[in-house]
Amino acid sequence: MIAAVAFGLVIGLAVGLLGAGGSILAVPALVYGVGLPLRIAVPASLLIVALSSVGGLLTRERRERVLWPVALVFGAAGVPAAFAGTAVGRWLPDRWLLLAFAVLMAVVAVRMLSGGDGEGGSCRTDAGGIEWRSCLPRSLLTGAGVGVLTGLFGVGGGFVVVPALTLLLGLAAQPAVATSLVVVLINALGGLIAHAGVLDEVRYPVVLAFAGTALVVSVLAGGLATRLRAETIRHWFAYVVLVIAVGVGTSALLAPAALNG
Repeated sequence: MIAAVAFGLVIGLAVGLLGAGGSILAVPALVYGVGLPLRIAVPASLLIVALSSVGGLLTRERRERVLWPVALVFGAAGVPAAFAGTAVGRWLPDRWLLLAFAVLMAVVAVRMLSGGDGEGGSCRTDAGGIEWRSCLPRSLLTGAGVGVLTGLFGVGGGFVVVPALTLLLGLAAQPAVATSLVVVLINALGGLIAHAGVLDEVRYPVVLAFAGTALVVSVLAGGLATRLRAETIRHWFAYVVLVIAVGVGTSALLAPAALNG
């Protein structure tokens, strides 16, 4: 239980300060820190992601406008894709799933270190609006990709949604973060439905301690987000993700016999 609270603190800080990225640590924390099997850790992670996203929205919605049409388009594409990701995850052995997750973590860490989240995108009009006709196909494709990651790995996908919203659609950084939290919440709920068959095996006291801590901390951290230097926070978080990615990949490689289920 203590481990669950400690890891919930880390996840809540990440979600509250960055608006994305915390879920990338939830599955490794649940598997290696809390001791859950991978098939239970994935839906447990989705529950944690959903609750911590609500916490981030509670603080950000008051000062940062959520672009609901954008969020709903991404979510509409992501929910059915989450079912596809769940099906693939059930087919893959745990060893290969963890190795793929380690690669995903490394890619996320490198992207966070390199930056590249500036505003732009061909979908932004001169008046500051969004041209939906030209960007709808790409929005649906990106949303579906995030949904697959959600079902496969139990991650919210905010680390993909935020740069997609800023670079693809041209949203400003803060509305993109707030909107991404809604997308993450929608995808997490869809992923939970896709994993409904194993939800009765989830250790809810442990998961709720983890999720409750993440929720409270994300609300508190969200209020501090504008007072801290975002680039420094992002870089330190990226280093943590990179170290954990190496640990997850190494563990999966060195223990293949225990990870073939």
